[in-house]
Amino acid sequence: MDSTHTMMTYKAILATTGKMLAAAQNSEWDQLIVLEQECRQLTEMLKREDLEPILDKELLQKKVKIIHQILDDDAQIRAITEPWMVRLQDMLSINGRTRSLQQAYQPVNNV
Repeated sequence: MDSTHTMMTYKAILATTGKMLAAAQNSEWDQLIVLEQECRQLTEMLKREDLEPILDKELLQKKVKIIHQILDDDAQIRAITEPWMVRLQDMLSINGRTRSLQQAYQPVNNV
């Protein structure tokens, strides 16, 4: 992978995390999942390359800035999704306990 392709991939990841953040902010969970898969594919492209090209100082600074922006997007996405995931787990846990109690105290039908 040459330096141009590497930088284009990092920029594509940044664009995708920006869309992910917008989806999370708008509670568009299905879209967030699709975008997360897209982001994963892009990062896998970077991982598959044995060695990234050596970047000149200017490109390296741009790459570092992009990575910081990606990490900032990720932190904001997590700040939105983690409380939602906790609420979802709580709801599922309560529903599971309710179902267990209902089954435990359900009258037995003797035929």
